[in-house]
Amino acid sequence: MAKDINLLISFYHPLSRLSKIISINSSAVLLVLMTIKAAPFCFPQNQKGRQPKEVSKVNKELYFKELGIVLSRSGFTALPEQDGFLPVEYEGRPLCRVDATGSVFYHQDNVNTLDREAACRRVTDSATIVQEYMTLLERAPVLQATGLNEPYRALAEFNGTVLAGRQTDHGAKFVTWDWSFNHTSLNQGNYYEGDYSGAKQDFAVRSGLVPHERQFTPEQLIEIYQQCSYVAFSCALSREQEEVIQEIQDRIQDLVPDCRERIIQSLEEHDSPGLEPTM
Repeated sequence: MAKDINLLISFYHPLSRLSKIISINSSAVLLVLMTIKAAPFCFPQNQKGRQPKEVSKVNKELYFKELGIVLSRSGFTALPEQDGFLPVEYEGRPLCRVDATGSVFYHQDNVNTLDREAACRRVTDSATIVQEYMTLLERAPVLQATGLNEPYRALAEFNGTVLAGRQTDHGAKFVTWDWSFNHTSLNQGNYYEGDYSGAKQDFAVRSGLVPHERQFTPEQLIEIYQQCSYVAFSCALSREQEEVIQEIQDRIQDLVPDCRERIIQSLEEHDSPGLEPTM
């Protein structure tokens, strides 16, 4: 997927927005990108291959229902349960199956292109994330606060900030709040419908667990990805340098699941064939 996007960026965007603002020295850019490799990111998605904890038979129905809702938002179709698995289709064709632990199984014939490999990875990431928060929602205590009428559960709390969530017929919802000074009521809610990762990141920054200035926004990550592509196609790099850039791009794809769609949209919005790039 990275090579596919790199070719697209190279064709449309010889210099991305950041490089139009500043004069780029190839060595300096590469040094910055190599430094980014070690930069801390908040709450990265779970690594592929990690086996979530087993869930009960009752939870399997709730898990499959929630996962089906999440996958439908990303262009997948979840079919009714078959033999203990949730079948998933992509673009009208069978793609893979997910079991109650979040493990993903597929036939090689169904994942025979780069696009379908990337789609299968997205299903794997979603299956792991949904497994994580569904387990938390089951085990977390009900959040008690004055004026709170909905059955939110307290998923995490630190430094007067709480991360809460609840299940609905339309998918899980999450929110971060600040406690009042006497710890009886909640203020300034930031709501995240179906965006567990976003809610976690907001909680980490809002509570002070992670300094705000050490976070990259999705837009900044996409810009870094495009700069990596520019360097990879315009500079003479050693094998080690190419591997560093590839690692950065792979990490960004994990952190921004819709990376490809964002990049294509960005290129279309900023494609100006009548303008010469500014050095």
